[in-house]
Amino acid sequence: MKLRVQNDRTDSRRALKLRESPTVMQPDSSERGAHAVNGLPLTLQPEHHTKTPASGPTAAAAAAAAAATPGSNEVRIPMNSGESGGASSRRSRSHSHSHSHSHGHTRQQHHGHTEPELDPADSDGDSGEPSSSLSELRCLFRWLQKSLPFLIILCAKLVIQHALGLAVGAGLFMTFLYVNKSIHTQVFLQDRQSRLQSIWLLLFLSFSSLLFYYTFLTETLYYCLIFLSPAIEPLGFWEVLWVVGVTNFIIKFLYMGIKCLILLPPSSLVSYRTQGRWLMLTEELSQVHQSLAPVPLWFRYLVTYQELDGTPGLTLGILLSLLYLILKLLGFYAQWTSLQKTVRIFLQGEHTGTAATRSQCSEAGNICPICQGEFREPRALICQHIFCDECIALWFNREKSCPMCRTVITEKVYKWRDGATSPHLQVY
Repeated sequence: MKLRVQNDRTDSRRALKLRESPTVMQPDSSERGAHAVNGLPLTLQPEHHTKTPASGPTAAAAAAAAAATPGSNEVRIPMNSGESGGASSRRSRSHSHSHSHSHGHTRQQHHGHTEPELDPADSDGDSGEPSSSLSELRCLFRWLQKSLPFLIILCAKLVIQHALGLAVGAGLFMTFLYVNKSIHTQVFLQDRQSRLQSIWLLLFLSFSSLLFYYTFLTETLYYCLIFLSPAIEPLGFWEVLWVVGVTNFIIKFLYMGIKCLILLPPSSLVSYRTQGRWLMLTEELSQVHQSLAPVPLWFRYLVTYQELDGTPGLTLGILLSLLYLILKLLGFYAQWTSLQKTVRIFLQGEHTGTAATRSQCSEAGNICPICQGEFREPRALICQHIFCDECIALWFNREKSCPMCRTVITEKVYKWRDGATSPHLQVY
């Protein structure tokens, strides 16, 4: 009984101290539940309220030491057992685990919700370049629409100022297309070609060239054919470009007239194979002439300088003209190599396959697959297909393989033997 009375007095004193102390912290609901369940005292300091108490003998020793210290501002919570410490630690761990799990789950949800929002932005960023390019094209189209009337006026003014030069250039180009197509057709017809057509083409080319030089007689444009500069002052860029262009067409006309002369002799005097070699040589010489004709004009234009430029202008002109000559020499070297091969073929001749026997011709039906007529000087290729010598020669002007089985027969295509003229315009 005495012990009970002493315990009751001790409890009442502790309660008064708790009420009077300013740093008293009320235990939370979980600690109250633990106190109600266990009924054991536990001492906590106010500044370490959130710490998890240690379990086992260490916790009991710490509680006893705290109870033995008089006059300290401590909070005594009834909790004594190691089990209560373990339960509270487990609760705190489960609470922290649930909190971290909920936080992670919330963050995942937030990330999942924000990803679809970022995808459209990325798509917008990817589609930004096409949209910007389209907008630039629209701006350019609008600018052209607004500037179209002015461009038409400007073009009309240029056409009026250079009407004669443009008309001459267009006429020379149309003449070249007509004559080139006609000569190619005549070569393809072989023995059915018309001599009158060749004469007409020759006269037409001669009349066109003479009319051109008569129109521009004062400019002496015919000097360009013999590598001299014409009497055009001032010789500016556009003047040089025009003179070089029209001279190129006149040189084509000159060698096309020579081709018409080659077509005039009958096949009894000049075979079609020989005729093809002459046509090939003529075209190679034409391309060499076209390449050399513009050199004096461009050299004069590059060297010419104004008096205001002084010595630096003259030095720059000489350097540019030397660079131009070096480039022309490199290009001429390639043309010279091609010309040598053509001359070698012209002198030595070339034969495709071997002469076919009568038995081979009879097995083939005595009919050429190309001309659908009887064999004339039949030639048997390495694939044993038989053709007329002239027919297969014309075929190999553009092809390397047999027309029947596509077996490669020759390594080089001997072009220009069909009478065609290169449409390339040599402007430098």
